[in-house]
Amino acid sequence: MNRTHNNGELRLGNVGEEVALLGWVANKRNLGSLLFIDLRDSTGIVQLVSDHPSDFPDVKSEYVVAVKGTVRKKEVPNRNLPTGEIEVEIAELKVINEASLPPFIIADKTDALEDTRLKYRYLDLRRPKMLNNLKIRAQICAIFRDYLNQKGFLEVETPILNLSSPEGARDYLVPSRIKHGSFYALPQSPQLWKQLLMVGGVERYYQVAKCFRDEDLRSDRQPEFTQLDLETSFLDQDQLLSLNEGFLARLFKEVVGYEVKLPLRRIKYWDAMDTYGSDKPDTRYGLELFDLKPLIYPSLFSGMNERSLVRAIKIPGQGKATSRKVLDELNLEARKFGLKGLFSLKVENGELAGSFAKFLSDPQKADLMNQLGLIEDDLILFAASADQREVDFGLGAIRTWFSKKLNLVKPGTYDLLWVVDFPMFDPIEGEAGRYTAEHHPFTRPKDEDLAKLDANPEEVLAYAYDIIINGYEAGGGTLRIYDRATQWKIFRLLGLSDEDVKNKFGWFVDAFSYGTPPHGGLAYGLERLSMILAGTENIRDVVAFPKNLLAGDPLSHAPTPVDPEQLEMLGIEIKKED
Repeated sequence: MNRTHNNGELRLGNVGEEVALLGWVANKRNLGSLLFIDLRDSTGIVQLVSDHPSDFPDVKSEYVVAVKGTVRKKEVPNRNLPTGEIEVEIAELKVINEASLPPFIIADKTDALEDTRLKYRYLDLRRPKMLNNLKIRAQICAIFRDYLNQKGFLEVETPILNLSSPEGARDYLVPSRIKHGSFYALPQSPQLWKQLLMVGGVERYYQVAKCFRDEDLRSDRQPEFTQLDLETSFLDQDQLLSLNEGFLARLFKEVVGYEVKLPLRRIKYWDAMDTYGSDKPDTRYGLELFDLKPLIYPSLFSGMNERSLVRAIKIPGQGKATSRKVLDELNLEARKFGLKGLFSLKVENGELAGSFAKFLSDPQKADLMNQLGLIEDDLILFAASADQREVDFGLGAIRTWFSKKLNLVKPGTYDLLWVVDFPMFDPIEGEAGRYTAEHHPFTRPKDEDLAKLDANPEEVLAYAYDIIINGYEAGGGTLRIYDRATQWKIFRLLGLSDEDVKNKFGWFVDAFSYGTPPHGGLAYGLERLSMILAGTENIRDVVAFPKNLLAGDPLSHAPTPVDPEQLEMLGIEIKKED
């Protein structure tokens, strides 16, 4: 079965050559006196032809065949195929293996539901688009490794069986056969280990790391995923971001031929929130948020007071198109972020109308029209709340909704930026004085904010940064705390007792007593990067064997019950549901 060429490599320069090819039958057309076969392998499709169909065995879709023949120029080229200017005249054709009728069309445009594609994933992967996604994923990893190797980084693997520790999501647990009642946890990230590598003097580490988080799934999230992880010692934030910008510029140039302009823009967290309603803003379109309160407060509406923040977006030409039904849909979207409701104003027949117009005086209406430059059919949507995140995130979701409805994003465009200066803490709703870490407990507070830790922790900003690409958080990282006293203070602010810290992190914090260098790092989501560069919005399209939205595998049927003997060996008893 020696092939002379890969199918997708043949071009006009091969005309007249005798070739031996292997692959799957993608399509067959037998016209009686003329036979056409599209032969697919991992490099592409080439057309085979014969004017003696009866000389060869009958083949069907997805048969595996070996072919010998001569390359010739096509009379009518197919401009949609890289091999479309040539065809191969069949001299010999041998069936290597037959195939049952596939349950769906194996082509880029398929009629199959996603569950069917996942059940027969090995067939789905034969689709050129899917195979190309895996090639992009592999290319990203190769560039990541090569770039960091050239920068003096060392690839180091960290443990998969870990101690369970709070990192933001639920752990996947692995029971111990040796010590009944005890469990390992699969890593949510290599966070603690890579910091210990810095303590250990490695200085520059990277890893293509498998991670696991037991959390609710969505189109850009999987329970097991891969991080392109790196950590360095003795670099400040500017140096670290510059290092990563070099990687991103090379990545986009080599994978999609896009020139990234450096340095990348940096937007502060609260500026991003107040302008775009998101900490991962897509700035390829407008619809920016603005402060509406000076123009409408005070008003006759009793639900707004001095503490209320009033943020708005203006959508040109959407007054008539935004019906009551659409407004109800938008209100449901806003409620996901805690907003009780959206208000609307629109210009009809040269005057302000809408749900909030009755609460405004004539002078206020005139100011709105003039200062916002409103014209016929313009729409204003706004929300009021004392919670800044609530208002910003809610309107940010509305902004995204309209960007999709109005097709405001030009396909094939890229938007890369950093969001920096994140808050150190996120207040726990309804529990005054209690906080969670915005990133993780090991994030270093900004030097100028250290004095605020005792009196005003909510005002403390961190050396934290996310890389945002096309409105996706493609990666993120922080500079790390490297002195024991500050780390203990952060733990206490997060509500951990000394006993909690000792049990969960004692082994880690003890290392800080032995000369820890300043260090920081960043991790990219490999699936997110692959998804963006492959031009899909579904993370399952860039994973060879993904889980569905119920965290199940339709192909292998995992997760499944196990034999009672296995449970007994582990000292585990299953609690039966009522």
